[in-house]
Amino acid sequence: MRKLTIIAAAISATLLAGCQQTAEQPKPVAPVQQVVQSEVEKANALFEESFNRSVMRSPIYQTYLGIKKDYDKWDDGSEARQLEDLELTKQDLAAINAIDRSKLDPQTQVSYDLFKQGLVEEIEDFKWRRYSYPVNQMFGTHSMIPAFLINQHQIADVKDAKAYISRLNGVTTVFDQLVEDLEKRAEAGIIAPKFVFPHVIESSKNIIQGAPFSKGEDSTLLADFKRKVAKLEIAQNEKDALITEANNALTSAVKPSYSKLINYLNKLEKRADNRDGVWKFPEGEKFFNVALERTTTTKLSAAEIHKIGLQEVARIHDEMREIKDKVGFKGDLKAFMEFMRTDKQFYLPNTEEGKAKYLADATAMIDNMKSRLDELFIVKPKADMIVKRVEAFREKAAGKAFYQQPTPDGSRPGIYYANLYDMEAMPTYQMEALAYHEGVPGHHMQIAIAQELENMPKFRKFGRYTAYTEGWGLYSELVPKEMGLYEDPYSDFGRLAMELWRACRLVVDTGIHAMKWTRQEGIDYYVNNTPNAKSDAVKMVERHIVMPSQATAYKIGMIKIVELREAAKKELGDKFDIREFHDVVLKNGPVPLNVLEQFVDQWVASKQS
Repeated sequence: MRKLTIIAAAISATLLAGCQQTAEQPKPVAPVQQVVQSEVEKANALFEESFNRSVMRSPIYQTYLGIKKDYDKWDDGSEARQLEDLELTKQDLAAINAIDRSKLDPQTQVSYDLFKQGLVEEIEDFKWRRYSYPVNQMFGTHSMIPAFLINQHQIADVKDAKAYISRLNGVTTVFDQLVEDLEKRAEAGIIAPKFVFPHVIESSKNIIQGAPFSKGEDSTLLADFKRKVAKLEIAQNEKDALITEANNALTSAVKPSYSKLINYLNKLEKRADNRDGVWKFPEGEKFFNVALERTTTTKLSAAEIHKIGLQEVARIHDEMREIKDKVGFKGDLKAFMEFMRTDKQFYLPNTEEGKAKYLADATAMIDNMKSRLDELFIVKPKADMIVKRVEAFREKAAGKAFYQQPTPDGSRPGIYYANLYDMEAMPTYQMEALAYHEGVPGHHMQIAIAQELENMPKFRKFGRYTAYTEGWGLYSELVPKEMGLYEDPYSDFGRLAMELWRACRLVVDTGIHAMKWTRQEGIDYYVNNTPNAKSDAVKMVERHIVMPSQATAYKIGMIKIVELREAAKKELGDKFDIREFHDVVLKNGPVPLNVLEQFVDQWVASKQS
């Protein structure tokens, strides 16, 4: 509220100055024009203040946005900070409730509604704040720290290098808070299943291998620091001094912190069991329903989502049978899937040459799509994007592929990360769909465009609604098919295989968390219904377990976007323009699916009038 108070004080001062006159020299003056904030100005000031405050309270987020104010710090993960954040959220809710919504223009009304909804949900969800696993095989503090320092903490000068060293020293506090938080979760009955622990312990041990922790090649973090410092235009003795400081921080702070975490996890593992679903938590069923609502931005129940998944699996199987017949395969769909899963022609060798070819081919596919974006979009992002391999230290546990957003100022491009740890999990027939999803016209278009929107509150530009974001990603796998791409029928099968994978997610996520399926039952469902490698199935099920509801977003979001597009086509006929439709979907930033429907309905009505 401080910024609003300053604005109000400035207005009062202006009014007082404008009203001062002297009795000795009366002059005719024009009526004083009062400088009063409109409700729109109040709302936008609140949006800006709240977002900026959140950024300034998060050194990590600052770095993602290219801000170097607290470049030497980590976020505060203490219970006291969580309670402070809750109070600030309540203050923001009181402030937004004091604004008259009826006096706002339509776009600001949308911002008002989204801002308020976010605050209400944040307050309601505070009771569930420990219903997650902050250390797991998919993500967590243990893997975030090295990934963040390597990919986000740039070193342009000595001050940046000193900040890197300070962050290495700061790992001690971060891990102390993490262990304390994990214990509070355990006391509340929130402990990850047993399978999680070997993954996390191994990943943590990998960080403290190599120099200066032991003999041999430089450790991941030391190698990164040396590489960055080597590029500085300073004397060699200054570089050596910085490297010595980093060595000291690694041995005195980083190693003891990781060792403490590993020791704690070894003890916590003994308290874990093999129950996989969140139904095992106190009020687990209620929590999962809330999680589904937040993830899908719908009111769909677990049973309804499960049913949609089964229907989509059946439909896609039928389309796959058509391709099987087209390529002349003799045998049923299960045999065809086995052929696709095992035939050597669909896999590059698990060598450095094979991995380099994968990256080169994926880049070529994205470059080709970039050349055709005018067919699909009116607005295109200014930020570039690149294809990159997932780093060795985290590739074994990381997901198959993911996208990392660019900095708003364009200093760092968007990145499509391909996980090439197991080349048998990255068949070439899926390469095309994966590149479109993570790159263009997928996440890069949606996220980079959102960041570059003008006259849009930052909380909307940088916000996320998983069903919208991942729904767009999956929709972006379909669009190239409609443009005549996927010319190779096997590649088109790969597109269907990717969509099938997302349909199965609806079945298995709800199966595990609402219907008490075991980890093995989930794995078996994927193996029996998809052509993907078993290693894919294992990773996916383990992801479901530690990220309840998250994987339901993709198919639910895609279904809604396609549904809205087809309804608009039917209503508009010859007036329908795919570029305009995509503009409507992307130009308002991430929104819940019901709000997206309102935008599309308004666009259709405007075209008809």
